[in-house]
Amino acid sequence: MIQGQKTKLRAIEREDLPTFVRWFNDPEVRQYLAMYMPMSMAEEEKWFESQLEDQDSRIFAIETGDGVHIGNCGLHNFDWKNRRAYLGIVIGEKEYWGKGYGSDAIRTLLGFAFGEMNLHRVYLTVYGYNERAIRCYERCGFRHEGRLREARFSDGRYHDELMMGILREEFEAGQSGEER
Repeated sequence: MIQGQKTKLRAIEREDLPTFVRWFNDPEVRQYLAMYMPMSMAEEEKWFESQLEDQDSRIFAIETGDGVHIGNCGLHNFDWKNRRAYLGIVIGEKEYWGKGYGSDAIRTLLGFAFGEMNLHRVYLTVYGYNERAIRCYERCGFRHEGRLREARFSDGRYHDELMMGILREEFEAGQSGEER
């Protein structure tokens, strides 16, 4: 377990798969993710098996302090030479949206990425229409680094995809209350 203030991060387990399928088949959740097709249990089982061998990703279940599994987060595409990774997160339980659980999980994951994995940089992409996530990433110290214009087709139109990143020293400065 990796302990945050409001959340705990733990390894994902096979028993979590039905929950993932429920989340990823909810269009309201899926609109913010790269996936756009509904998912079957068989597909999710195949993905889980591939994760057991994958050295380029580490995915964690996000639990509340009282053990409710509300989402997942992870680090992907490790680049050990340049000490960087891509961050992904989903809060699948919608009643926990906008209550600080995502921010806490991200800060907890960043603490692990920089403090235990010795990464230098963590980056992500977010769709321009996902304003709640953008505010969350900004609060966690991510900076805007670029814009892929009209890179996402969703709901009958094209949307921008934003690129954001945070460096280890920026995260550490934010943790100690210093100005970023």
